[in-house]
Amino acid sequence: MAILLKDITVDGIRKDMLIDKGIISRIEPQGSSALWPLAGDLEIMDCRGKVAIPAFVNMHTHSPMTLMRGIGEDIAFQDWLKRIWKVEESIDYDYVYWATKVACLEMIRGGCATFNDQYWFFEASVKACEEMGLRIATGYDVMDKMDPREAERQKEQCIAKTEPFLNGKHPGLIYVLNFHAIYSVSEQMMQWVSDYANKNNLNLHIHLSETRKEVEDCKALHGGLSPVEYLERLGILSDRLIAAHTLWISDRDIELLGAHGVNCVHNINSNTKLSSGYRFRYKELESCGANVCIGTDGCASSNNLDMLEAMKTSALFQKAWRDDPSAMPLSPLMDMATINGAKALGLNSGTLKEGAIADLSIIDTDSTYFLSEGPFLANLAYSAHSACIDSLICNGRFLMREREIPQEKEILHQARKVLTKISQKL
Repeated sequence: MAILLKDITVDGIRKDMLIDKGIISRIEPQGSSALWPLAGDLEIMDCRGKVAIPAFVNMHTHSPMTLMRGIGEDIAFQDWLKRIWKVEESIDYDYVYWATKVACLEMIRGGCATFNDQYWFFEASVKACEEMGLRIATGYDVMDKMDPREAERQKEQCIAKTEPFLNGKHPGLIYVLNFHAIYSVSEQMMQWVSDYANKNNLNLHIHLSETRKEVEDCKALHGGLSPVEYLERLGILSDRLIAAHTLWISDRDIELLGAHGVNCVHNINSNTKLSSGYRFRYKELESCGANVCIGTDGCASSNNLDMLEAMKTSALFQKAWRDDPSAMPLSPLMDMATINGAKALGLNSGTLKEGAIADLSIIDTDSTYFLSEGPFLANLAYSAHSACIDSLICNGRFLMREREIPQEKEILHQARKVLTKISQKL
């Protein structure tokens, strides 16, 4: 079914927008649609007083952690990680399926159409997203913990679980190979995963330079090389690498990340909450050629999947630690949350133009947050919160219309039931 958005504001101008076959087909001045030869099934929405923005792309999260909020509060990162790994011993396919559906509810409400995920039982997350209509980037997750036998087992399992998803039968999936981090995956395994990804033209997704300890340990083990330098030596840095965090990085690291066009994902809420750090070097990375994106991380460390909140916190911390109110301006901030993530995943989305994939949020401006004559993006990022997102369209289809999401109550009911699988570990 085609969608006609009548009298919707795009980039400050009132327009009519036609969405057909998953694509933004036409955008013309308001009132133009009266002259268009429209036929067939058509869903019309009166959008007076509403603004269209590109849907968000959450470039790093662990969606099934939506049911793990509050685990390990107020403890050090390494202790928190051990606690999480202990809890995860109890999860299964059913848990991941329903926990991902909860994450989908939250991201839909937050105006997010695409997310880059890393977790166990990824097939369950794919199924959940196909049913919910969201686009997911995910795949097999490698973490051999330096055990050669486990590495061999995971190689076989990775091939067996990856091949069925390379046949194009899952259009809502962007297959990405995940390897956890340099401290949890052996060098031989990282090289194997990288080679396998190259062979199949797949993106890679890793946690990189998240903590000071990770950098110090890497230098001690690998002849003074930082984690970025270590991956460069292994030939893993490329524009297909999605590197979450990239927080503790040197000038040399930035040069390497930029030279290879690495996709660096800022996760400010998780980083500050776990006291990993806050001096994310956005300007330097962007200037050197890295593609800088925003992620929420998982709910066990950031506690929500709200991209608007992540955007606001990212900008505020940049301004504060740099002592520069012009740091991270509004337009680049919006790009980090939309088109930069789309670029990293090879999508023609993250922008509102004819021919682009129809991924967009419809913002209701009838609230206190938008009364000011100030710039719309300022009111959106600094004043409003996700409740202003009236509707979400992903791939040309409404996933939420006027804040209504189908089957929400049933999903929450089932999620409460699967919580029992991990409750004894909480």
